[in-house]
Formats: sequence, structure tokens, C-alpha cells
Amino acid sequence: MALKITVIGTGYLGATHAAAMAELGFEVMGLDVVPEKIDKLRRGEVPMYEPGLEELLRRHVAGIEGSTGRLRFTMDWAELGEFGDVHFVCVNTPQRHGEYACDMSYVDSAIASLAPHLKGPALVVGKSTVPVGSADRLAAYLAEHAPAGADAELAWNPEFLREGFAVQDTLHPDRIVVGVRSERSEKLLREVYATPVEEGSPFVVTDFPTAELVKTSANSFLATKISFINAMAELCEATGGDVAKLAEAIGYDDRIGRKFLRAGIGFGGGCLPKDIRAFMARAGELGADQALTFLREIDSINMRQRGRMVELTRQELGGGPFLGKRVAVLGATFKPDSDDVRDSPALNVAGQIHLQGGQVTVYDPKGMDNARRIFPTLGYADSALEAVRGAHVVLHLTEWQEFRELDPAELGEVAAERVVLDGRNALDAEAWRRAGWRFRAMGRPGA
Repeated sequence: MALKITVIGTGYLGATHAAAMAELGFEVMGLDVVPEKIDKLRRGEVPMYEPGLEELLRRHVAGIEGSTGRLRFTMDWAELGEFGDVHFVCVNTPQRHGEYACDMSYVDSAIASLAPHLKGPALVVGKSTVPVGSADRLAAYLAEHAPAGADAELAWNPEFLREGFAVQDTLHPDRIVVGVRSERSEKLLREVYATPVEEGSPFVVTDFPTAELVKTSANSFLATKISFINAMAELCEATGGDVAKLAEAIGYDDRIGRKFLRAGIGFGGGCLPKDIRAFMARAGELGADQALTFLREIDSINMRQRGRMVELTRQELGGGPFLGKRVAVLGATFKPDSDDVRDSPALNVAGQIHLQGGQVTVYDPKGMDNARRIFPTLGYADSALEAVRGAHVVLHLTEWQEFRELDPAELGEVAAERVVLDGRNALDAEAWRRAGWRFRAMGRPGA
């Protein structure tokens, strides 16, 4: 009998996972406690921008003409518990307000709501990023509160999705990590992921703590790499070096690699910043805080980049106050191919300049609505050209392909002054200079 799968939480992670499981051939039921989300998903609409996700969703949502009908949504926990054999928990684990620690309330609530409805053998699979030790606690809770008792098992299966590539990363993962305590749990998860494993995705079986540590360890390593090259950018500015050439040179060493070595205004989003802070907080609770003290400096370097971009902008405007200066900001999302503005360095820089008196106009291909909700007092334009019109300086802060393809000559016709600062080291400096622009990039003084 074919497995039936449920997905609890239909945000970025959950909606993608549910659609992907249907694509792999499973009958799937998604649950959320927000009626508006469920209504949208039932219409085949996604609550966020993610390339390819809406098309995948519409291919499977029941009730949509031409769909397979394998994917349904509910708000009823009893219906979910009766339906599923394997239940994936994909709810948010944000940073706790006023602390570094992770807020586990959504995960705890999901497990507490599901447990009473697990009347027969079932596997609950955590995908959310949680503090190490959480799986042990949640497994004990399930065994105590589910009618099925010990037959309601827990496993941990961390997600490694990259926003902008989430569909690809779910259907064709570069690795699948499962923390399990029984052969039955491992067997069920091998059945769930049989297709990607057959295609060559490595299947790594671990204990609970290792599975929980994998995601936070990976994010901490990536954050370290980004902050390292940004620290080198500071040294390059102090010495006259070129951080782009430095990154190219060290990136040829295959022990280091070239990815995540582009200096700029740093990382943001809903994962890296809060995950490394939660990691530090958990290490402190475990008495191992000294092992992760380096992450505090990684976080500090990253946040410092935003202030450095503001000061670089001030320098290019003559060193005085921002009052009366018009600043065009290209980019609002924390990364391209997403509409996610959570902890966005681009919006943070725009907001700082605005609060210091600058007249800031923002344009982003996908993040405008979300940006307006967070910073309603910023100016917004419908195109890059309109954002640049009348600007004394242009800041490139999110590396969308659209921005790399802009015509600097055309923009120069509408700008008040031809000054551009590349906060992502992604633009073609020579093309902008040929069009008469003064071009600066972080870690490349005089460029």
C-alpha cells in the first residue's frame, strides 16, 4: 500500500515540500492554521515567490483542471492524523524576541496538536531547524501523548533549501540526512526519498543530535565564508588591494572553492542570521559556548557591512549629511530570485539612509510588496529607470540578473549624477565606467 504523506506548515519550506512529494507520486495533505494560506493554496496560488513552485503546485492540487489531484489542504488535525503515514513538520523556528535563542513554540504546538490524532503506527519527521536536543524531547512527548504510544515514532530530516532553487533542491537534493532510532523509520524515509536516491542523492543516516547539528553547522560554515571575504575586503580597502582578484586567486584552491567568496554588504534572510545566533545560544546552554565564540565575530562582521555601505555612500556624496540627497536603491530582497525581505541587508541600508534624511527610492523585481509592508515610508518605483531618475547616487544591493543587464548609458540620461556603488561586486565595472559613471565597489577602492 502506497505511503500517504502530510506536511504541517505551508510556508516557504512546507509548500515546496508538499508540492514536491506530490510530484514524486505520493498522496499528500498539507495543513496550516492560517485560513488565508489554505485558501490560496487550494486555488493553486503560492503565498510567496519561488521560481517554479506555483507551476508545480497547480500540477497536483485537487480541484484544479488538469491536475493529478494528489495534493489537498486542510485545517483539520483529526483529518490529517487519520490520512497520513508520514507527517513532515515544516513550521517556522524564528529567533526568540529579545534573545538569540530559537523560538520553538510553533514546533511544540504542531507536535502537541498532532499527537492525539496518531492512533496507529506513524512516523513524524521534523524538517524545521531546531536546537540540538529538541528531537529527544519531542520523541518522548510523542510516545507519551499519542494513542499509538511507541508506534508514533520521530525522525529528523533537516532541509537544505536555497531560496530561488527550492523546487530543484527538494526534487534533486545534494544530500538527504535522516536522524532515526529504528530500522522502520529508516525504511520509511528510504521509501519517501527512493526517487532522488536512485538518481544519486547521497542518503546519510545519523542519530538525532547529528541530524539536528547538520543544518546549523552548514549555515555557520557558509556564514563564516561570507564574513571572511568581507573582512578581507576591509583589509583590501586599507591597503589598496582588490578583493575580487583576491577571491579569485584563493578560490582556485579546491580546498577553499569559489562559492560564497563575493564581498559585499553581507548575508541576511530568514535562516543564516537567526540560525547562527540560535547555535551560539544553544552552545551556551550546553556549557560549550567557547566552541562557538567565533560566530559572534562572524555576526559582527556581517552586520558591520551594512554600516560600511552607508558610510561609503556618504563619502561619494561629499561626506556631509544625506539631507536633500536622492538615493536610488536597486534591490530590496535579501537575495535574488526571491520575494523574501526578512533581515534584508539591502532594505537595512536603504532604511538607515532614509532615517538620516536621504530621499531613498527602491526598486526590486519581486520584493516590492513585502518591502512596503516593512518600510512604508521609503519611496518605491516601478522600474530601475524610474528609481534612478534624479538620483545623486545609485546603490546596487541585491544581485538580480535584471540589474546586471541594465544599460548604464540609458540610466545615465536620467540620473542627476553618474555615481554607482556596487554593494554586491556583481556589476560590470568597465561597462559602467565607459558610460561615464564613477564606479565604486566594496573592497575595491578607486575602482
